[in-house]
Amino acid sequence: MTSYTTLIILSGLVIFSYLFDLIGGKTKIPSVILLMCLGIIIKQVLDYFGFHPFDFSTILPTLGTLGLVLIVFEGALELRYSRDKNSVIKRSFFSALVILLVTSFAVTYIIYYISGQNFYLCFINSIPFCVISSAVAIPAASNISKEKREFIVYESSFSDILTVVLFNFMVNNKQISLSSFTKLGAEFGIITIVVIASCLLLLYLIGRLTHHVKSFLVISILILVYSIGQLYHLSSLVIVLALGLFLNNASQIKFPPFRKYFLYPKLSNDIKQLFQLSAESAFLMRTFFFIMFGYTMDIYQLQNLSLLLSGGAMLLAIYLVRFIYIKLVSKTDLMPELVLIPRGLISVLLYYSLPPEMKIKGVETGLLFVVILGTSIVLSLGLVISKRQGLTTKQGADNFES
Repeated sequence: MTSYTTLIILSGLVIFSYLFDLIGGKTKIPSVILLMCLGIIIKQVLDYFGFHPFDFSTILPTLGTLGLVLIVFEGALELRYSRDKNSVIKRSFFSALVILLVTSFAVTYIIYYISGQNFYLCFINSIPFCVISSAVAIPAASNISKEKREFIVYESSFSDILTVVLFNFMVNNKQISLSSFTKLGAEFGIITIVVIASCLLLLYLIGRLTHHVKSFLVISILILVYSIGQLYHLSSLVIVLALGLFLNNASQIKFPPFRKYFLYPKLSNDIKQLFQLSAESAFLMRTFFFIMFGYTMDIYQLQNLSLLLSGGAMLLAIYLVRFIYIKLVSKTDLMPELVLIPRGLISVLLYYSLPPEMKIKGVETGLLFVVILGTSIVLSLGLVISKRQGLTTKQGADNFES
């Protein structure tokens, strides 16, 4: 394969992804479904013509990590803090935490029934199935009301962070004791120090760089800090979310020395450029990640009835927990919050991060694919129904007024 052929294929995949986004905006079908299907089709075509299959499993975690960092950072850069948003932040955090824990226990019992393994292994293997994918949820929420969109952005970001914290905690503590929670507290103390230092350093650098290339340097530093934190098993997504929120809200800080040494006239323009670059970079990473994930799937596993039943049971548990929480705790409208809990990029990342000795036979990528596909289909149908209900309600109100 020549370099020109490679460039044609890569650019063609990006164009397809762009078209899928446009189709998704009209039909409410998440582009990740179309991207995964494209990857599956590419694999089948290559197999049909006898081409040697590529092994993308080694680079999937790296691409997924880059995509996750950029998506969370992009979402944080879009959020503008004000005192009246304290309630939505608290509600979204509590929702992410409670639903994560309850869903984890529900899925744990399903995995225990499937495998018969001990509770510890079943619980760790359940975690990838219980996280809301911000990579899917944030773009899917782009056309709903501002208040609901902010809730989804915060909730999915908190879900990512809390799930990573829970995952790292369980992997590193086979025996949970008081010292386990002491280490967790020390970890958050270190993260707090890193967040403050990184925020001030980045803002100081942005204001004093005269080179015309700034945004890529900021993103590179962000990825560097995230990766170093992950090497030491810190929950670095907290750093990513905090940096994005800080940069977009730094102008609201009234402390005179801070305003003197860190703020500058072109800050808002630089933040806009940074947001644009992170959004487009996230689009690129998401494109190749989901195509490669679809490529690595063995679709013949879908002929396994027990696999489909296990995936169906997990989907039922996921939506039942969400339904009960909305009805009994949040007491808000069911739609579209009920369906805006897709699984995706971070679920795959957490699965690949599981140590080989902790993976349970039967709880593999095929089951993960069923759950991701199922939540994406429910999301598509739910958004279409929600949109039609909104149009019907609007038309009824217009008729009543006339």
